[in-house]
Amino acid sequence: MIPLALLVMTMPVSAPAQPVDDLGRWHAGAYSYSHELGGFAIVGISGEGTESDPVVLTQEFLSASPVTLVIRAERPIRSPLFGSGFANGNIHIRVVAINNSNLPWLEFEFELQEHLGEPSTFGDGLSFDQRKTASSYIASDTYAEYSRDYEPYDRLRFFNGYTDARKTSTFDFLITDFTPRSVFYLVQDPRIPSS
Repeated sequence: MIPLALLVMTMPVSAPAQPVDDLGRWHAGAYSYSHELGGFAIVGISGEGTESDPVVLTQEFLSASPVTLVIRAERPIRSPLFGSGFANGNIHIRVVAINNSNLPWLEFEFELQEHLGEPSTFGDGLSFDQRKTASSYIASDTYAEYSRDYEPYDRLRFFNGYTDARKTSTFDFLITDFTPRSVFYLVQDPRIPSS
């Protein structure tokens, strides 16, 4: 009989799952997130994307220019009626934005796009929880107000606050897609004072 201690020592040790893969995609829940289009860097990720365990996406912004996050379904796409474990078009997300642009941000805007570079329309089903006029899922720790635009864009703008250079702001929101796609985009636009 092999002693238990020796058995444990000879068992293969698997490395813990890494959030980023060889393609540079950061995985959380049923989706992956990528900074492949440039201009910023993802530096951390966690969570499943549910209300009780939102995706926490930490990003470093090196400029005050718009950048685009690529979001991909990494599990089969199914209706929320199928339960957890699928890409169901609902992602509770918290963006942690690190301002390394050396400029203060007075506003921060997010825009969803089903096709890169094209405004999202009402018919594509993609929005910031468009079914509810006042969403309890939208919040920020540094901006007191927000507004949402639905047509011809799906935009969420945070204002009445600021993020100084080398400081961090968080943004909470719910992305819903009633006709889920395997890939969609989130444009992120920190706004600086106009000269």
